[in-house]
Amino acid sequence: MSTLCLAFDPFLDERYAQEIAWTWRYLLNGAGYAWRVCHLGEPSDIAYVTEPQRAPHARIVIQATPRLWERRSAPRLAGVGIASGFVYPLYEGERADEQVITYDQGRWIVDRDVVFDVFWLLTGQEEAQLPKNRHGYVDLSGTPYLRDQVMRRGLASGIGARFEQLLVDAGIPPGEPRWPYAKRAAAAISHDVDYPEVVRWLEPLRVLQRQGVRGLPAAFDVLIGKRHHWQFDSWLALERTLGVRSVFYFVARQGSLREYALGTPDSFYDIRAPHFRALFRNLIDAGCEIGLHSSYHAYARLEQFAREKRLLEEVAGVPVVGNRHHYWHLDPLNPEATLAIHEQLGFLYDASLAHDRYIGWRRGSCWPFFPLIQQERRELRTLQLPTAWMDSQIFLQRDADLEDADEVLRELADRTVAQGGMLLVNVHDYVFDDVLFPGWSATLRRLWEYLNARGDFWMTTPAEIATHWQERYRRIAASSIGLGVDRSVAVGASL
Repeated sequence: MSTLCLAFDPFLDERYAQEIAWTWRYLLNGAGYAWRVCHLGEPSDIAYVTEPQRAPHARIVIQATPRLWERRSAPRLAGVGIASGFVYPLYEGERADEQVITYDQGRWIVDRDVVFDVFWLLTGQEEAQLPKNRHGYVDLSGTPYLRDQVMRRGLASGIGARFEQLLVDAGIPPGEPRWPYAKRAAAAISHDVDYPEVVRWLEPLRVLQRQGVRGLPAAFDVLIGKRHHWQFDSWLALERTLGVRSVFYFVARQGSLREYALGTPDSFYDIRAPHFRALFRNLIDAGCEIGLHSSYHAYARLEQFAREKRLLEEVAGVPVVGNRHHYWHLDPLNPEATLAIHEQLGFLYDASLAHDRYIGWRRGSCWPFFPLIQQERRELRTLQLPTAWMDSQIFLQRDADLEDADEVLRELADRTVAQGGMLLVNVHDYVFDDVLFPGWSATLRRLWEYLNARGDFWMTTPAEIATHWQERYRRIAASSIGLGVDRSVAVGASL
């Protein structure tokens, strides 16, 4: 495994050590390099300093901007800058650069603090300032996030991929591959099991709401029991033809119509029922993963959250290692507090950091990552798998995404490969029937046929992706010194 020597400006170490170390671990783990933190005066592969002249013996110098770290929540997104192959967030008051990389006296110098850019994106610094609705969904209307399609660009992982290329340009051998089997990217299908059993007097109204008068025949079929939402066998048959195994996230807390009307929109089914127990056996026998779709208020009730996980494990008969929150409902005021609960409950991964209405990567990364709990200044052990697309973002939110669905999703796939990331999509369990949900399952099928035709995606379950990433991270960290992995390095190189 290749090991890089990193040197840091002591000024940065004194004030922002944990935040900078976390960001560098994201970059170096993503690129597949072990690391050793060295003294600033030593020859190094990379130097992160306030002034390039402080690192005359570094192969790559990245210029830090302390004022950004000092006021990390202050920058506001104005747009997207593109220079020297970097695509980066452009903040209000900044001018776009024509280039950010120069070659001078044998050194590559990056004169933009792209490390801060990655930190700013991954920690969602601006989210607290954006308006939210009653579910806590961020409203991006009229912002550069929509105008410049920022979420679809994967700016953080894109910076990481460009940094990785810069290492190669500097003559450093490539790092450990991100994915097995010589694949360039990973992909997984997930299903939120929200509504597998229809309420026959209610669902016809929902059909008419989606389709208008054209939906009258379908609504009548639901009313008389001819059409339904129990589509698990159909999904298994389709996924067998596509050569992929998916995850189904089940809600373990049974809600009710009354609760729904009063503002707690949990699903109505009971996973303890015999037909659900049989369903779990069938899904597991087919190689699918069973995950938790934690209830609407789970984030606020630790014991309730823990009970849901225990109940699903008891009924399904398998460990539950993955979670996604129903309605993406993290703590609206402090999402990181919810992410910390995942660690307390022992989840391998979570897949809840996504926007309800907007396609793309909420925190700018198609690479998996371990979130930073800023209040505690530490990295979580529960991995975050970024979700890129949910079906309703196309079919129910046409005001947010007006382009052709197939083109949008293929562009997401292509960008995932370009950045070496993962493409996790979410198509609900009940939308298979093309009469009730025209085009929904067919869109997923066409996307996966495109991925198969590309041939460079490792397609598996989210749990297997998370296990691979965790084990890879452990190998890299075990070969590394510094950046919080080994605090025994000398003063002046203590990052």
